[in-house]
Amino acid sequence: MTRRRQIVLLTTTVAFAGLALGAVRAHDVPKVATGFIADLLCAETFVSGLDVRRNLIETIDAMPGAGLLTWAMDYQVDRARKDVTVTLFGIGRSHAVYREGLGCTLEHGTDIAEVRLPPDDRQPALLPEIAGPALVSPQSPELSAALDRAFAEPTSAPYRRTRAIVVMKSGRIIAERYADGIGPETPLLGFSMTKSVISALIGILVRQGRLKLEGPASVAAWTNPDDPRHAITVDQLLRHTAGLALGSSLQASLGSAFEPVNRMKFVEADMAAYAASMPLATAPGTVWNYHDGNTIMLAHLIRNAAGGNPADALAFARRELFAPLGMRHVTLQLDGAGTIKGSSEMLASARDWARFGQLYLNDGVAGGRRILPEGWVNYSVSATPNAWVGIGAGFWTNQGDSFGATFRVKHGWPRDAFFAKGTIGQYTIVIPSERLVIVRLGRSPNAPPEADGVFDLVRDVVAATRLASSPSPRLRGEGWGEGEPPQGR
Repeated sequence: MTRRRQIVLLTTTVAFAGLALGAVRAHDVPKVATGFIADLLCAETFVSGLDVRRNLIETIDAMPGAGLLTWAMDYQVDRARKDVTVTLFGIGRSHAVYREGLGCTLEHGTDIAEVRLPPDDRQPALLPEIAGPALVSPQSPELSAALDRAFAEPTSAPYRRTRAIVVMKSGRIIAERYADGIGPETPLLGFSMTKSVISALIGILVRQGRLKLEGPASVAAWTNPDDPRHAITVDQLLRHTAGLALGSSLQASLGSAFEPVNRMKFVEADMAAYAASMPLATAPGTVWNYHDGNTIMLAHLIRNAAGGNPADALAFARRELFAPLGMRHVTLQLDGAGTIKGSSEMLASARDWARFGQLYLNDGVAGGRRILPEGWVNYSVSATPNAWVGIGAGFWTNQGDSFGATFRVKHGWPRDAFFAKGTIGQYTIVIPSERLVIVRLGRSPNAPPEADGVFDLVRDVVAATRLASSPSPRLRGEGWGEGEPPQGR
């Protein structure tokens, strides 16, 4: 396709979308597109240390239609100043700034809130160590084959582009593998897996008596009893039934650039203030609608409950969750007002995502200490009515009879499996019946569902670990003690 035809196609796409969705939303598209790219490149260059061009190509390939815009983008990565600037046809300029320990923040022409990074007190971990410093090779040929398949690339698109896999059984890593340039300590974007971390932080505040699931959420803009938003609860925000008119966050494509929720993320400096200002689309508690604004409001509540300023929120997350689990390679990124971008902006190593999953496998307990309230794990994975993808209060779930749960079980997932999920291929999967945690990170399209290879990965790992734990007829009577594994397993 010639450059002239590409320009015509792009102009036509934006024009028709503008007619369909309103001129205001169409006006936001360049800024949303450049904001997403600037934010991503900044985080994964200066926090993750990934190659800029390779990272951009893999990400755009995983997002249908995004190439219609990104071919016309100009991006500048300044390694000395540690910032990224992106424009589209010379307009829609977005500027992301890296700050040590805080990751990247989009700058929108106003001052970015100054944040003093809380000191690292090196609190000892409560969760037993999951592995030594060396890479853990697959502990059986079957596990090795499972990882081979997960990293194998199809001969044609859609490509899988697996970046990291960690498999834990009963609290210890039994297999891990990483793409070139990535290792056990590389922080990687979890995208919407961050929502599950926000749910955990909400749970800790509930255990401490500083938040309640029911009753009006403590949001200043909603305090008037005559305001219908006054009825919104923390439970409804967790379950995406609050009803705020922000569109949807289910898609990762060109079309999603028109959703108001993406204006919130890539155009507004104070995301929580924007979300709080939105009217209701539906009465609270009546309709399920997954969007990032719900979780941004939860991050706002965490900040207020933890002390009111950004440093308080970061210190709370580190002290109460990350340090007890030994999660040492985590970055929680902030918006321009200093609120945690809790919908999609946490980076952590694959091992740290596995540690987070282990907390849920252990029913919210680490090293004998209760981190999450009793019953919180069951609450988090209890199915939300009418959530067709199969989702609970912070985790995706196979409970209930939703389309998503039924589809996953039909494709070999155990019924009791639940998981944190991020767009374009991020998973932390917990399978209590198998004592398994499986982490998979990559850059794969969301559709078709088989594109990321996770259905195969779950089936293969479950089968491999069941085989490894089954008694072998060849070894019976050959001197193995009860429960003692054969050598090399």
